[in-house]
Amino acid sequence: MKKLFLLLIITLISCSDGGSSDRNPYLTEYNFSYEINLNLPLYANLSTSGNSMYISGNNVGIKGIMVINIGNNFFAWEASCPNHSPNSCSTMKIEGGVTCRCECEDYLYSLANGAPLSESDSGEKLYGLLNYRVDVNGNILYISN
Repeated sequence: MKKLFLLLIITLISCSDGGSSDRNPYLTEYNFSYEINLNLPLYANLSTSGNSMYISGNNVGIKGIMVINIGNNFFAWEASCPNHSPNSCSTMKIEGGVTCRCECEDYLYSLANGAPLSESDSGEKLYGLLNYRVDVNGNILYISN
């Protein structure tokens, strides 16, 4: 009887969604890593708090990444709009250093915390920006998923 009860509990736990209902259905996560050397002139802008930049290239996120320095804490976000599948207008543009905008629906997002700053016209839930891991070692940022 104990074995049957234990098997039932394990089955129920393995069948639960584990919170996956909040998983963004539009953006596929895949593994990548990217290194930023803040000593290089190309990335000098990121040495100042409040500054951000867009970085594109092969194997750098889906549509590139947006990196921001918030008080010497660095955040990296996927540059593809999180509220529809990637397409020709879904690469977001940084505005004012601390926000970004999707040109498809004109949605605005915070680069400080990834939250949507706009509301959906239809009242549907908007997903926040897809966050990537940032490890800092001296003047080197290691960004990965």
